[in-house]
Amino acid sequence: MASYDVIIIGAGPGGYVCAIRCAQLGLKTAVVEGRETLGGTCLNVGCIPSKALLHASHQLHEAEHNFEKMGLKGKAPSVDWKQMLAYKDEVIGQNTKGIEFLFKKNKVDWIKGWGSIPEAGRVKVGDEIHEAKNIVIATGSEPSSLPGVEVDEKVVVTSTGALDLPKIPKTMAVIGGGVIGLELGSVYARLGAQVTVIEYLDAITPGMDGEVQKTFQRILKKQGLDFIMGAAVQSVEALKTKARVDYKLRKDDSEHQIEADVVLVATGRKPFTDGLGLDGLGVELTKRGQIRTDDHWQTSVKGIYAIGDAIEGPMLAHKAEDEGMAVAEVLAGKHGHVNYGVIPGVIYTHPEVANVGETEESLKEQGRAYKVGKFSFMGNGRAKAVFAGEGFVKILADKETDRILGAHVIGPAAGELIHEVCVAMEFGAAAEDLALTCHAHPTFSEAVREAALACGDGAIHA
Repeated sequence: MASYDVIIIGAGPGGYVCAIRCAQLGLKTAVVEGRETLGGTCLNVGCIPSKALLHASHQLHEAEHNFEKMGLKGKAPSVDWKQMLAYKDEVIGQNTKGIEFLFKKNKVDWIKGWGSIPEAGRVKVGDEIHEAKNIVIATGSEPSSLPGVEVDEKVVVTSTGALDLPKIPKTMAVIGGGVIGLELGSVYARLGAQVTVIEYLDAITPGMDGEVQKTFQRILKKQGLDFIMGAAVQSVEALKTKARVDYKLRKDDSEHQIEADVVLVATGRKPFTDGLGLDGLGVELTKRGQIRTDDHWQTSVKGIYAIGDAIEGPMLAHKAEDEGMAVAEVLAGKHGHVNYGVIPGVIYTHPEVANVGETEESLKEQGRAYKVGKFSFMGNGRAKAVFAGEGFVKILADKETDRILGAHVIGPAAGELIHEVCVAMEFGAAAEDLALTCHAHPTFSEAVREAALACGDGAIHA
């Protein structure tokens, strides 16, 4: 029987980062993972492969729409779908091998197989029992399904199947206007599919800044995506070569249907805790099936911790990583900390969308006095030079103290630009601090400075 200071169940971003940090802090560490490769959903069938396809399809879009304007003449490239998928798989392989290397370098043991917890301090994998002073559950999440919808990963697919379709469909229906649906919908729209997004609510990307939602939907419509809003999907039926989606419009209960070659079910994700044996252990769950934890990520059972998508909070890889490092610090007798008020979110469409902190809607709800500084990318020289003038930067600051409360970016490199605001918020900076910081010209980041200036006396280039 092997004995460890800590055993982590799950080798996704939360689990593998936690393991490496534990090992760096001198703890004897093992990770249980049943997949053939490390990296979890994010690396194998999520964030990384989707970014590869987004990048490839964006290059095609540039060739078709913008090359000629720059004097780059000639026929746009044709799509070799098999080669594009091979490129995506190569990207996955490079990353998963990278984690294997890091495990070896840090002396983290990989116990291959699916783990369960028969009792506190013990993890069972196959027929073997491994002892651990502490156990960290980092089992992540899985796509959540809708009643009346049966997924076969061929015609009716989740994000997993959508990343590996045998051919590019002519038509695609996407159920859910959240991050996953819009990213993958964008990929296939650029590759020539007619994409229709069916969303239950009246706005896409629920929880985001309202102005961003409207601008984002308008831009995606211009790119060819169709939207059916306020629609409750009743069922999806797989036909011989297509699928039919039946839905009701919430405003008048009228019944409609749409047929598509492929239906992508992108209605969110739910914690994946099956087979762990949590019931028998008495580990408390929330109403939504998440593992309940205290301020130190410990569950209701002493010595068992949980992080990432399996617990409450946004289902983001970087949130899981932060929690993984924090738990490692706690287990090593140090102080682990995660600032949940400064966790950015990014959608990797084109333009990108990024946000951190409060929205105007959340501030109004709290009754807080705030001011808005906004700057359009149309006033940014670099953005105009690369045909990326759509969108804006919006900074929200406290009306009295000028402290930055949140930021929302829709535009070029939004996922990179958001981080200077994150750093500023981590330091408790005022909008004026950002406005007084010299930014290189010409850069996209000048739009962030201009938005900060707009919180004060006004932007220069607006």
